[in-house]
Parts: sequence; structure tokens; C-alpha cells
Amino acid sequence: MRTRQGLFLIFALLSFVSQVDHAVARQDPGPVRKAVENFLRAQIKGLPGQASFTIGTIDEHNQLPPCTGFDVAMAPGARPWGRTQVAVRCTTEAAWKIFVPVHVKVSGDYLVSAHPLAQGQLLSEPDFVRQTGELTELPNGILTEPSQAIGRTLSSSLPAGRPLRLDMLRQVTVVQQNQSVKIVSQGQGFAVSTDGRALSNAVEGQVVQVRLANGQVVSGVARAGGSVEVRF
Repeated sequence: MRTRQGLFLIFALLSFVSQVDHAVARQDPGPVRKAVENFLRAQIKGLPGQASFTIGTIDEHNQLPPCTGFDVAMAPGARPWGRTQVAVRCTTEAAWKIFVPVHVKVSGDYLVSAHPLAQGQLLSEPDFVRQTGELTELPNGILTEPSQAIGRTLSSSLPAGRPLRLDMLRQVTVVQQNQSVKIVSQGQGFAVSTDGRALSNAVEGQVVQVRLANGQVVSGVARAGGSVEVRF
């Protein structure tokens, strides 16, 4: 009888020691969460509007060996926007990797149509107004600055109050093929201009080739008003 009691006590003690060792081996979620916070604070600095984030639950009963160094990165194909996740990798001998869910919110202004807009319409400032909302819940490519819309045309008609997206707009052709253009050359300490003929169509900011009166072909940047800027 005493032998059985002794064996029971031994097994109970071994089980207790095993549970204690197992508890000690778990990774404390606190340092992991702190590493994720530091990473996200750096990521949201470049986002428009007012950005904030929340971090999902990190299992307190994880089976991860303790770690003292972490590398945090966005998961492949992910970005710090909306509901996503980050990868946390242990950089010490423990060498494990987990994914932590995060939610990045961005509240800011975006552009909506001020009134019904027609297909092909050239946009100017009276055609849109600012509206404030949660940017991460809006479609990709939403416009947040007037400069992104002014001087472009719509690819399709749009009712009033509709958010403007980059894929709805087309750049205006400022130089037409065979058009006579003014070539403006600038360099250190000088600025000259001459005439030429464009060899292709070009939108604002696009590189275009121009043939000069002497037959020489030069490349420059198309600008509004039918001019081409060449820098030396």
C-alpha cells in the first residue's frame, strides 16, 4: 500500500515539475506586442490622415520558447492598411515565427463629386468637394488631394457624391503627334527656347521626342500649353 502511495506521489511530483517547466517555456506576449507596436508606429507615419491601430490577441498559452529578440515585417503582399497581419520572427536561438492580426485605421479627407460629372469632362476644383471618413473602408486608389484630379478627364460618367478614384481618371494629352511645340532648354546659368515638331502624343509629364528644324531629334518632358522641357 505504501509502495503504491509512493509511486503516486512520484508521478504527481513529476507531473507538477513538467507543468512548471512547460509554463516557464512559454513566450510572454508582452514583448511580442511591444515589438509589433513599435513596427506599426513607424509604418503609419507615411499614411494620409489620422492613423491608429489595434493589435489582435497573442495566445498567453502558446508553446513558443522564450525569445529576447524579434523581427517584425508585413506578411507577403500585405500593407499597413485595414485588417491585415504582421509576421513576428524570433531572432535568437529559439527561431520561431508567428503571425499577429492587426487593424490599421486611417481617418482623413477624400474627394467626392460635387455634382453629376460627364464622361470625358475635364475636372477643375468646383467639380469635387472634400469629405471625411475611414479611408481603409473605401476602394483602392481613392483621391485625397485636389492636385490628383485637376486637369484630368473622367473615363465614365459619375453621379454627385461619389468618391473619386485614380482609375476613373485619364490624363489630358498636352502634345499631339506632328504638333509644333516650343522647346525650352535649361541648364546651369542659361535658358533658351526653340521650335520643333512632336513625334508622338504625350500627356503631362511624359517623355516625348521632338524633331528640330535642323533634323536633330531630342527628348524632353511634355508640359501643358504645348511645350517640351529639355534639361542639360
